[in-house]
Amino acid sequence: MVNVSCLRLAGKQKAAMMMKGLMSVLLVLVAVSSSWGKPDKQPIKKEKRVPQTLSRGWGDELIWTQTYEEALFRAQTNNKPLMVIFHLEECPHSLALKKAFANHKEIQKLADEDFILLNLVFETTDKHLYPDGQYVPRILFVDPSLTVRADITGRYANRLYAYEPTDMNLLLTNMQKAKKLLKTEL
Repeated sequence: MVNVSCLRLAGKQKAAMMMKGLMSVLLVLVAVSSSWGKPDKQPIKKEKRVPQTLSRGWGDELIWTQTYEEALFRAQTNNKPLMVIFHLEECPHSLALKKAFANHKEIQKLADEDFILLNLVFETTDKHLYPDGQYVPRILFVDPSLTVRADITGRYANRLYAYEPTDMNLLLTNMQKAKKLLKTEL
């Protein structure tokens, strides 16, 4: 015959072992959940685009084309004006203009929404893109009919398409002009 007190003792031991097992599982769950980290307290922001190396610092969140030919094709198919920026990587004037361009929120927004963008550190074979010389930095606009807009110029008589960091409002006005001419002339 089995002693009743022995059965009770075996039942208590089994319950104690189950309790230890449950405590171990609970401890593991607490450890795992604490490793998930704290939730972000920052508001959800608009998803940023992955920076592109084609921007060369002119606006990492903008979409840039790789070649002049690709830019012309995209301007035609999307019916948007093309903005071509000629610059040199080590030129102090180009670097200053790049910084002003990249930091100007209105220019970045307008460029993102309404333009096909190309920045070049080399000259193209299209002679229409250097109507008054091959200086840098210079910015020209090309409409979707593939016409270089010689009438959209900067403020210098000897370098018609040159802009300086202090000319960002003029550049913004010229961008708006290129966009407006697109709608009225084409």
